[in-house]
Amino acid sequence: MAVFILRRVALGFVALLGVLVVTYVLVHLAPINPARQYAGAHATAEQLAAARETLGLNKSVPVQIADYAKNFVSGNWGVSLQTKRSVLTDVRTTLPYTIELVVLSMSVSFVIGIPLGVLSAKRKGHTADHISRVVSVALIAIPTFWLALGLQYVFSGTLHLLPLSGAYSYEVVLDNPIIPITGFPLVDALLAGNFTAFWNHVVHLVLPVLALTGLSLGSIQRLTRASMLEVLDEDYILASRSYGLPERTVLWGHGLKNALGPLATVSALTIAWLLVNTFLVESIFAWPGMGNYMVSAINTLDYPVILAVTLVSAISYLMLNLLADVIIALDPRVRLRT
Repeated sequence: MAVFILRRVALGFVALLGVLVVTYVLVHLAPINPARQYAGAHATAEQLAAARETLGLNKSVPVQIADYAKNFVSGNWGVSLQTKRSVLTDVRTTLPYTIELVVLSMSVSFVIGIPLGVLSAKRKGHTADHISRVVSVALIAIPTFWLALGLQYVFSGTLHLLPLSGAYSYEVVLDNPIIPITGFPLVDALLAGNFTAFWNHVVHLVLPVLALTGLSLGSIQRLTRASMLEVLDEDYILASRSYGLPERTVLWGHGLKNALGPLATVSALTIAWLLVNTFLVESIFAWPGMGNYMVSAINTLDYPVILAVTLVSAISYLMLNLLADVIIALDPRVRLRT
């Protein structure tokens, strides 16, 4: 197992280096002048030269990549060309908002998708099973941006039940601001006893979480159903029923427990996918997360931000992919190939 994990970690570092090189080269091939962006549109020649020196643009590209990798590991992620703030500080501010969306989205998917998958497997071939399968396929097929816009139109534009965008109301920002403690707004509001801001933030979370839940909910429901159908045909399930155990115990105790292996693996990969694909939802709902931060950087070709966020996303994906590999390896039926 140790050799297996070390090999996966080594491959992850190689993949991460590839991401850095490709991203760095592509960004520097774009028709931009980073020194001009950093120094300003009316900068003098001396100011442009100083900016190039500060950004390290006078060095060759391989040296720039090596310097950036060393600085990234040490926590120096550069300065945004537009805001002049530390990129690491901005990522620390925006990433918790994205994590909130992903964690809540996956929680909703688990709470709804797993029971639906179990019941669909139990009622295989019946009307409830057909309806559940149609709904899951529809959720997977519906584009995320279309679902987000539809939710905005119905619940905000038509019914006026939920806010259209943002993470807080202006009144909360002015009168009951959340004091950063952990960086996660929900946790910080609870720790400070700021329940006004907490509930206001929860209300603003509803629509973006629902928009992000569509794909993961459909996938989890279908995978749970497929795994349960396979498990329910096993001999030990038939034996449990022959002993007169309640059907609830057979389904939820013996069946679901043994069907969770594939589900845990796919869930880790789904979380990784959501982390790097929240930009559409965050842009539509003006959510102050890392995805929206990345979109703004792309629009202005702010290359230090693009590089840092790309690497953070790649690291997150690789770590969760490693977690999925470890979960698979824990299954005694799987033979590791190191």
